[in-house]
Amino acid sequence: MATDSWALAASKFKDKAAQSLLNKMIHTSLVNTTNQVEVLQRDPNSPLYSVKTFEELRLKDKLLKGVYDMGFNRPSKIQENALPMMLAEPPQNLIAQSQSGTGKTAAFVLAMLSHVDPTNKWAQCLCIAPTYELALQTGKVIEQMGKFYPEVKLAYAIRGNKLDRGAKLQEQIVIGTPGTVLDWCSKLKIINPKKISVFVLDEADVMIATQGHQDQSIRIQRMLPKECQMLLFSATFEDSVWKFAERVVPDPNIIKLKREEETLDTIKQYYVLCSDKEEKFTALCNIYGAITIAQAMIFCHTRRTAGWLAAELTKEGHVVALLSGEMTVEQRAAIIERFREGKEKVLVTTNVCSRGIDVEQVSVVINFDLPMDKYGNADNETYLHRIGRTGRFGKRGLAVNMIDSKHSMNILNQIEEHFNKKINKLDTDDLDEIEKISN
Repeated sequence: MATDSWALAASKFKDKAAQSLLNKMIHTSLVNTTNQVEVLQRDPNSPLYSVKTFEELRLKDKLLKGVYDMGFNRPSKIQENALPMMLAEPPQNLIAQSQSGTGKTAAFVLAMLSHVDPTNKWAQCLCIAPTYELALQTGKVIEQMGKFYPEVKLAYAIRGNKLDRGAKLQEQIVIGTPGTVLDWCSKLKIINPKKISVFVLDEADVMIATQGHQDQSIRIQRMLPKECQMLLFSATFEDSVWKFAERVVPDPNIIKLKREEETLDTIKQYYVLCSDKEEKFTALCNIYGAITIAQAMIFCHTRRTAGWLAAELTKEGHVVALLSGEMTVEQRAAIIERFREGKEKVLVTTNVCSRGIDVEQVSVVINFDLPMDKYGNADNETYLHRIGRTGRFGKRGLAVNMIDSKHSMNILNQIEEHFNKKINKLDTDDLDEIEKISN
C-alpha cells in the first residue's frame, strides 16, 4: 500500500513538473491575462507602490537594457506590484501566486540581479526549482537578462555538476534543485548559506508534490540568515501550499490572483447526440464541413482515442496535430508552437493540454469525450479549462460536446447544473451562428 501511495505521489510530481516546464517553454512572451491581482501587505499602513514602467524601478542601465532586449516593454500585472516589494530597502519577503506567462520568472530574476554585489565573488542569491529541467529553464532567463552585466556569474547546483568538497564558488547567483543545493550548503561546504541575501523558491506547488523536496527546502531555509529575503512563487495556492509557504517565508507580503470568474458568457455551448465513437466522428466531420474553422482543439479522454481520432481525420484529408502525455516536453512544446503559428489548424489532445495554453486564434473547442474525474463524475474544473481555450480575451468562442451514452448525457447535465447554464442541442439551424463565431 505504501509503495502505491509513493508511486502515485511520484507520478503527480512528474506530471506537475512536466506541465510547469511546458508552460515555461511555450510562454516566451507575456500572456495578456484578465486576472486581477490582490495585494496583502505585511504592514497594512505602508503605502502600496506599483509601477507602470521599468524606468520607475531605477534599475542599473545594464539590467534595463537586458529587460528591453528580452522584449518586455512594460511590467505585467504581477510585476507592477511585485517588483517594488522585491527591490525595496530594507528587503521584504513575498509569497506570490502567478500563472505561467505572467512574467514572474523575469520578476524574481530581476530582483536577484539587482541585489547582487558583483565585486563580491561568492554566492549571494540562491534559487531552487523542483527539477533539473526547470532549473535550466530559469537559468536561461538569468543568462538572457544579465547578458549586458557580464560581471555577474551563474552556477548550476544540479545533478552532473560535481564539485569537490570545499571548492570555492566565484559565482554570485546559484540555481539548482533542493537535494544538490542542500549538499552544496551542508555536506560539501561549497555555498556559505550565511552569506545568502536572496532566497527564491520557485514552483512551490510542484515542489510540495514530493515530501523529500519539501523537507530539503525547509532545511536550506533554516540555514539562511534572518535578514535574507525570502521569495516564494506558486501557480496554485491549495492549503498544502499555504502551509508550506508559511513555514518557509516569515512575515510575508502576499500577492494573489483573484479567482477568475467562471464566466462562460462569451462561449456558445452545444451538444450533439450520437450512438457510438464512429457516429461521433461522422458528426465531427459534418461540423467540420459546415464551418471554416480558424483553429480548433479537440479533447479526448484517453491517448488511444486521441491517436485513433487524429489518424481518422488525417485519412479524411484534414491537417491535424496530436498532443499526448507520453511525448517529451520538448516534443509537446514544438507541436504547440506549430499550432500557434497556424501550421496545423486542428490540435487533437488529452487533458495534458487543457491548462495554460493561450492560442488567440482558437475559436472552437470540441469535447470528443467529456471530462470525468476518477469516479466517473463530471470534472467541472477541467471542462472550464478546456472550453476556456476559446473565447479568450473577450472574443466569442464555441464549444461542442459529443454525447454517445446515457452516462455522458448525465455528465453534461452535471456540468449544466454546476455552471447554471443551459447547453443546447446542435441543430442545422445553428450552423449559421457557428460559422460567424469560427470565422
